[in-house]
Amino acid sequence: MDHGTTGITFGILSDDGDQIESFKIGREETKAGLVSAIEELSKRVNIDDIKLMAITYGMGDGINSILPITKVKNGGILSIEGAGRITGGGTSVYDEIKESNIPTVLIPGLHKDSPSLDPLFRAAYSHQASSEKVSISYNAYLATKWKNMIVADISSNSVNILIENGKIRGAIDACLGAIGVVHGPIDLEMIRNIDEKKCTANEAFSTAGAVKIAKIDSKVAYVKDILLDKYKSGDSSAKLAIDTMVFTVAMEIMGLIAIANEKIEGIILTGSFGSMKNPIDFENEINKYLRNSLLKNDFEIVVLPSTSGAFGSSEIAKDIYNGKKDILGIEVDF
Repeated sequence: MDHGTTGITFGILSDDGDQIESFKIGREETKAGLVSAIEELSKRVNIDDIKLMAITYGMGDGINSILPITKVKNGGILSIEGAGRITGGGTSVYDEIKESNIPTVLIPGLHKDSPSLDPLFRAAYSHQASSEKVSISYNAYLATKWKNMIVADISSNSVNILIENGKIRGAIDACLGAIGVVHGPIDLEMIRNIDEKKCTANEAFSTAGAVKIAKIDSKVAYVKDILLDKYKSGDSSAKLAIDTMVFTVAMEIMGLIAIANEKIEGIILTGSFGSMKNPIDFENEINKYLRNSLLKNDFEIVVLPSTSGAFGSSEIAKDIYNGKKDILGIEVDF
């Protein structure tokens, strides 16, 4: 399971590791009790046949290893505050899974208490990435077999993860660097607005993405479609918003390449925008920056579908069930 900003996505694997199906349910729907995650899952697979489920939830900053859900307190998070748009839908799904009889492990996020990460990243940033980024990275690792790469997840958030020697070294979160559709870095103007009590820090973070530039104020589940509709209609602010997103993501990727200890084999693009081909070919747009760099033709770019987080979680579950005790440097306590 991938607990994303706009919805919760499930990926189902066979015993052989084949992708059977994925499906997504909206956070607003689960919050309102209109959809049951377990009921939706049972339409596609016999619940009793599930050997292990791996899920992500929130920031994942309350744990630093992969743990059985029964051993986790407070959903594996330190606080629900300051973590982006809050609907309650993800909590409903988490509680439903915890109360079921499905054997489940919870994946941690990347943060200052993650012993597997580079001490420099941990010292610089209290939080680097929420837990679904681990799932996305594992899916990318299995798909490419690369040990040294950058995984760029561009969606409601934009988060870039540096993997070296088959382990996650560190990442740059949406509140620090590149803008996403919804979230983005808190800059000087926003700090002033927060100090003047015009908004909270979380409100600033949750409106600092492309939505700020394109002047979109709507529920998080709808903003992507609104942005794309404005873009297709020729709206200049929507074009500027998307161009800026590409620009900041490219800048962040280049920064990670610059501090990498190993030669980067390739870059993974994923997420609802990172995997997009129409009306924006994100790979082509970001290539305009990356291919013009000093590292021209030195790396490959691979695009993975936006379901990479959900299937990455199921791949983690499969490998843990089969005895794996380490996922990209993160300890498994199962």
